[in-house]
Amino acid sequence: MGRLTARRRVVRIAPGGRRTTRPDTLAAEEPMELRVAGAPLSVTMRTPGHDVELAHGFLLTEGVITSLDDVATARYCDSVDDTGRNTYNVLDVALAPSVAPPSASLERNFYTTSSCGVCGKASLDAVRTKTAFPVLDGDLRIPAATIAELPDRLRAAQKVFDSTGGLHAAGLFDADGELLVAREDVGRHNAVDKVLGWALLHGRVPARGCVLQVSGRASFELVQKAAMAGVPVLSAVSAPSSLAVELADDAGITLAGFVRGGSMNVYTHPERIT
Repeated sequence: MGRLTARRRVVRIAPGGRRTTRPDTLAAEEPMELRVAGAPLSVTMRTPGHDVELAHGFLLTEGVITSLDDVATARYCDSVDDTGRNTYNVLDVALAPSVAPPSASLERNFYTTSSCGVCGKASLDAVRTKTAFPVLDGDLRIPAATIAELPDRLRAAQKVFDSTGGLHAAGLFDADGELLVAREDVGRHNAVDKVLGWALLHGRVPARGCVLQVSGRASFELVQKAAMAGVPVLSAVSAPSSLAVELADDAGITLAGFVRGGSMNVYTHPERIT
């Protein structure tokens, strides 16, 4: 799996105190600096891989771009280790000439950790980015039984989690419950950005008729990202926050939480789930 994982020897202590030394597989975590036209914009701790998707998803959900045509090039640059090898940890994106650079009004402390992508936002108003893709799926109906199956279908696609147990996941499904794409990352917000970046690269934005399934809780930022990509349904294995529910309600998104064991709580716009 290359840089997706790392190996380290650990001391395992079993019940009764018996100790053994054994190798363990860890999920890789490295910083990625995102630049726009050579200027640093963001640093995020992520699992290496699908970085171009990550960059496109991040710029989409921050309102910088709305289509694939808005990006001229995306390339790795200026990042070498002490042996002179490229670490592939700096990605520079050149926007199309017609696209405005990131607005100073959306300034934030762009250092994000793998546990909380929203930390450092200048204000709540700066987080409530207005989407170019209002959720329109008024006639979309999905059986509750289909939603209930999505966590297991996503889990089946988590190959790195199988060996490490240490990654979040996000998946985009169609209305029939078929998996379109799944991505894993140490950061739940990065996993979602990779999925939505894939959708943008493959002409699936706005993601109408789709369900975004996440492996953990539903935070405000994940709902915001869904709204920015026009996703009508967000399903989470764990709980949503109060602000996530408020934003989903405002944005017209159906938000389901505690989707496990065949049951779920539907917090907003339940009419889509039959």
